[in-house]
Amino acid sequence: MTSETGGKKKDVLRETDDEARRLAKDLMRTARFGAIAALEPESGHPLASRVAVASDMDGTPCILISTLSGHTAALHADSRCSLLLGEPGKGDPLAHPRVTLFCRADRLERGGADHERVRRRYLARHPKAALYVDFGDFAFFRLKAERASLNGGFGKAYALNEGDFILPEESWCDLAGAEEGAVGHMNEDHGDAIKLYAEVLLKQSEANWTLTSLDPEGLDLQAGDRTARLWFDEPLTNMVALRPVLVTLAKSARALQEAGATS
Repeated sequence: MTSETGGKKKDVLRETDDEARRLAKDLMRTARFGAIAALEPESGHPLASRVAVASDMDGTPCILISTLSGHTAALHADSRCSLLLGEPGKGDPLAHPRVTLFCRADRLERGGADHERVRRRYLARHPKAALYVDFGDFAFFRLKAERASLNGGFGKAYALNEGDFILPEESWCDLAGAEEGAVGHMNEDHGDAIKLYAEVLLKQSEANWTLTSLDPEGLDLQAGDRTARLWFDEPLTNMVALRPVLVTLAKSARALQEAGATS
């Protein structure tokens, strides 16, 4: 991508690096809502709507939408769509990072392994959706991203490929079957560790933090409408590696907490 300045072309894109990849993934993993744009069948015009989102194990955004929604008909007619993620904060909203994903929407059939996994992860992020998640006119879609445009703030534009922000299946399939049990165990028996993860390691304010999901690269935490992401130092290679990592994180958080109390 280039721009014209004084008769000369200037490349406005930065070289994609690990910091950019991490930022894109962070925006995707922590998002609760986004703006989807699909092509209206009747007119061909882009139709933008707000949707609630949750990430699948590999990072793919997932949405739950009704057949009554205009964007559902649009996605059935043409699966191409874009999804904008990123929340404005204080000051100029354009100074805050956001990412646009160029996707194809894939509807999930009920009863399949993908549907059950996405349903569980979505409800962990949006528990109130339990009121209508199983209605016949609602369906889950995985928004399979092919590339992305990341804007990290003024002068920080990047073009990302799928491999920059989506995990390969072989890296997470071992964790997928055990995730539900691990998350449930942590929330039921180790709430103190989760609290330490959020409030000490991530410096979040005091709240009723819970673990919503995990993947090879980190943990997703939530307290009400607030979300936070705790990244592992190294990606997990199998489920056996999870427990030692969680124990080490808890020990590190306790050490930091004790050091702060004595300083």
